[in-house]
Amino acid sequence: MKALQVTKTHGLTTDDLRQMEKRTKEARDRTRLTAVRLVMEGYKAIDVAALLNIYRQSVSTYVKNFEEGGISKLLHRKTPSGRVPYLSKEEQNEIKQTILTKTPQELGVGLESHWNTKVIQYYLFKQFGVWMTREGIRVMLHRLELRYTYPTYVLKKVEY
Repeated sequence: MKALQVTKTHGLTTDDLRQMEKRTKEARDRTRLTAVRLVMEGYKAIDVAALLNIYRQSVSTYVKNFEEGGISKLLHRKTPSGRVPYLSKEEQNEIKQTILTKTPQELGVGLESHWNTKVIQYYLFKQFGVWMTREGIRVMLHRLELRYTYPTYVLKKVEY
């Protein structure tokens, strides 16, 4: 079997890669940089895989990506497409502003003076025709940087 080698260094030395390893905060990126650096230093792919506790094929893929596109291709992360959100960004911002500025009672959604996931669930269905689970609403509120807390009531001071 032919030994794995880095033929195109893209102007980078092993010291440059070592410095990048130290600066990067992502463990995944650090592993990739280390794998390419060790292959550049002459280690075999199977030895690099054993040192980094990854598969030999992963080392080959990292070197191939580095050869094709340098650091940018080596560290490129494909983000999964994921599910299409129920609400657009504009609709989510509208909901955030509504929650921050109005009460459910003002909107005629309920008699409550505070928002909770059940009231928001009803409001979303009434306003946008979207039915979300209460857990999904809680996650959306967190994503919108809103904190879900129980309401607290302050009693009016009685003067004697």
